[in-house]
Amino acid sequence: MFQWDTECYARFRGLRLRPALDLLAQVGELPEGCVVDLGCGDGAVAGALTVQFPGRVLHGVDGSQAMLAQARVLGLYASLAAVDIADWQPEVPPALIYSNAALQWLPNHAILMPRLAGYLAPGGVLAVQMPRQFKAASHRFLRDIAGSMFPDRFDFSKELSPCAKAEEYHALLSPLGRVEAWETEYIQRLEPTAAMHPVRAFTESTAMRPIAEKLSKAEHASFCAAYEASLSAAYPLQKDGAVLFPFKRVFFTLKV
Repeated sequence: MFQWDTECYARFRGLRLRPALDLLAQVGELPEGCVVDLGCGDGAVAGALTVQFPGRVLHGVDGSQAMLAQARVLGLYASLAAVDIADWQPEVPPALIYSNAALQWLPNHAILMPRLAGYLAPGGVLAVQMPRQFKAASHRFLRDIAGSMFPDRFDFSKELSPCAKAEEYHALLSPLGRVEAWETEYIQRLEPTAAMHPVRAFTESTAMRPIAEKLSKAEHASFCAAYEASLSAAYPLQKDGAVLFPFKRVFFTLKV
């Protein structure tokens, strides 16, 4: 797993937090039990989870030690586990497994999501939000340019979107309980940045990281130059240097 740059990721905290709160607003009532923030990152949603479910024991799970170090400073989690989400199992059935923008990094959702649902306490809720930008220019350019410039290291020809459509999650999980599933496209205004195109500033801490970490300094510079040229055509700058950046996300809640 690549290493997270916590400072770079936190630069767009407000934009990343909005879908997290939109998901949280749809959770509803819970049975007795703890809350698990699965893929908690730096704890961006810990405060909201604490306010929404006062008195609940809150556990955080993430594979990044750097992110967990930031989350630990908040003092809101009863425990923070440095565990690969693919291997995680709760010690006791949670009332809520909440996952914001994390499960898109894991494959085989047809197996993963029912498995997570199976960990819940009776009446518990699985609440998930994931980016669905695979075909968007911001993410497609990353794959196309990396594969073209460095074919010895990158071959995305057989890669599929990590996230399904909302209706596919609904069909998958409906046999397990009551499902709500939806998609939202956020029109995000990215503020001007002096050093790079605003969309690159947004993607470099997430979608670009697995590519960037396999490049030398010189290769990275060449890659970014080609990426920025493509971004400028797809996402033209406004007069003040900002960009309007459409970003699609998929959501679902499952009450078992």
